[in-house]
Amino acid sequence: MAEHMPRPDQPRLRPAPLLFEPAQAASDPEHFFDLESIEDPRALLERATELTLAFRAAADRATEFQAIAAAQLADPRRFDRLSTADIAERAEWTEDYAKKMVEFGRDLMRGSEGPGHADPV
Repeated sequence: MAEHMPRPDQPRLRPAPLLFEPAQAASDPEHFFDLESIEDPRALLERATELTLAFRAAADRATEFQAIAAAQLADPRRFDRLSTADIAERAEWTEDYAKKMVEFGRDLMRGSEGPGHADPV
């Protein structure tokens, strides 16, 4: 999930812009962010790398939001609190992973992670 882990003194990477995919292009299974039209291998490598980093950053950020939501749902102060088993079922996780994500979310909400973050597993 987080192969590239920024050090605490490094700023969080901003993903490359994910250019809008028109509906017609998105419906073509061979079309992927116009990569198939790039003929220069150097340019293809550069753009494909930008997209890879953007998707990794987006996945990491989405994981953080999942963890925060899991922690909020498991908050014992909520009248509609969910168990980790319920959270795991909703998110399609194992219960052990849900427990780790709840803790990770609590850490994030406390702000103890700083600019770089730890992987919940």
